[in-house]
Amino acid sequence: MALLAYSRVAIAQDKVPNDTTITTSDDSSRAAKADTAALNMVDDAALADGEDAAMEPQEARGLHKELKTRFIEGSAGFMSLVALALVLGLAFCIERIIYLTLSEINAKRFMEDVDGLVEAGDIDAAKDLCRSTRGPVASICYQGLTRITESMDNIERSIVSYGSVQAANLEKGCSWITLFITMAPSLGFLGTVIGMVMAFDQIRLAGDINTSIVAAGMKVALLTTIFGIIVALILQVFYNYILSKIEHITSQMEESSITLLDTIMRYKLTNNGR
Repeated sequence: MALLAYSRVAIAQDKVPNDTTITTSDDSSRAAKADTAALNMVDDAALADGEDAAMEPQEARGLHKELKTRFIEGSAGFMSLVALALVLGLAFCIERIIYLTLSEINAKRFMEDVDGLVEAGDIDAAKDLCRSTRGPVASICYQGLTRITESMDNIERSIVSYGSVQAANLEKGCSWITLFITMAPSLGFLGTVIGMVMAFDQIRLAGDINTSIVAAGMKVALLTTIFGIIVALILQVFYNYILSKIEHITSQMEESSITLLDTIMRYKLTNNGR
């Protein structure tokens, strides 16, 4: 019996280290899994940082670089025509803006100076002032002063006729701007239609409706329309600004003409109708 008890104790002692070994092995496995998960999290964080760093230059490119990229992706033929319409339209816009800016003067102050010289009887000084001042207002006043000895009807007809000439000079080139405003989206739409036709031709040659072929053709086609509309919008803004300046100068011309006629009438009455 003592021998049997001793053997049972020995067997129990032999089992204890095995359980301890299993427990230690399980703990090591859990620790290894935790280390692997931590490494995976670090790798994911590094990958996310790398993706953010790669996306930052793309976001920092700006709108103009994005438009440049899209412009290159479009059809070279129609994109070149749209770009040509933009360049020519802007050239006419800039020329009109410079001309109209140089034509603007302080009309009220100028007419006060002319009125003072005419009332003083110094017609030659008033003419010299008109010749040395730029713009259509001064030109109309000079035209009226050269006929100051004629009747009021002749003076008025001369001012009105010369005013029409000056108004036409202000609007010179505006018809070309409207042409390019209309032409730019039209070229874009034409490029879209031709691009769609080319896409369907590629589908016919491939013998199957491939989404990549259709998407590529539609992308090139729609880019021409987008840039045509953008060009039209840009030119339309400049054109409206030019029209506002023309209206301002035209109103100055009309107001100055009425003031000049009143000044000449007072001058004639002061000099007994001569």
